[in-house]
Amino acid sequence: MGLIITLVVIVILALIYIAMYNGLQKAKVNTDESWSQIDVQLQRRNDLIPNLVETTKGYAKHERETLAQVVNLRNQMNSLPADAHEQKMEVSNQITDSLKTIFALAEAYPDLKANQEFVKLMEELTNTENKISYSRQLFNSSAALYNQKLLTFPSNMVAKIHKFTKVEYLEVPQEAKVAPKISF
Repeated sequence: MGLIITLVVIVILALIYIAMYNGLQKAKVNTDESWSQIDVQLQRRNDLIPNLVETTKGYAKHERETLAQVVNLRNQMNSLPADAHEQKMEVSNQITDSLKTIFALAEAYPDLKANQEFVKLMEELTNTENKISYSRQLFNSSAALYNQKLLTFPSNMVAKIHKFTKVEYLEVPQEAKVAPKISF
């Protein structure tokens, strides 16, 4: 009878251990998948940039430096390794800033603002920027859930045994946190 109770306890403990391990693996997979969604949206934006540059080029000849910067940043992002999350986010933030400059061109060039292709590309890029923001939030939520499992008992013991490591959150760059100065 004592042997049966011991075996039942061992089986229950083994099942609990397996459940914790699988929970950690699922949380890690969700975090990886949410990063993949960011990557997809970054690629989508990168695919739209050449069309935007071509459409804008004819209207804003003296803005070539900004257009060249966007293309260079796009190429830089495409050359980064898949797991270079932090570097991709840095380049992504620079692209976003450069795109804001290009969007502002429409105000200076009424013909550009009236160009249907430009308007369509602006809408696509704006939608993509929104999707990137949402994907970043999803990534941080997934990372928080995963990191929580790494820190809470008893799953933290399983995590240490299998060398699970913390996932860093995506953070807003310091310069983006500064409120713009407005004068009236």
